[in-house]
Amino acid sequence: MTNDEIVSTLNGLIEISRDGADGFETCAADIDDEALKLYFRNRAESCRRAVRELNAEVRRHGGNPDTSGTITGSMHRAWVDLKAAVTSRDNRVVLEECERGEAAAVVAYENALREELPGELRALLEQQCDGAKRNHDRVRQLRDSARHARSA
Repeated sequence: MTNDEIVSTLNGLIEISRDGADGFETCAADIDDEALKLYFRNRAESCRRAVRELNAEVRRHGGNPDTSGTITGSMHRAWVDLKAAVTSRDNRVVLEECERGEAAAVVAYENALREELPGELRALLEQQCDGAKRNHDRVRQLRDSARHARSA
């Protein structure tokens, strides 16, 4: 991969990570469950940390981190419906939308990892991808619990 291609790939991951931080913050602000609120704030900070790390990598590869807020198609759309979901204040609905957003993040990282990347960058992206997978799995567990609680 050329440096320009690496920068482009990283900027795409910056966008989805920024969307994740915004999405988790939206959840934290608009949900009543204190444990979920804390979890969402923690996940938002994790996404912001990923953005900082990716920004540094973009600079290291001779690029400028994307700050324009340009939306990348389907990756961003996965978080768009979240704002509508939180207005219902239904934990299950909010968690379903978070799960969709995290699934999009996992796909974005997996796509990036299919590219030929320098070793150190690959290791960072693998670590961040693992974090996105853990987020996705945990949100899915929380969603399943909310579904069971609602049907009980």
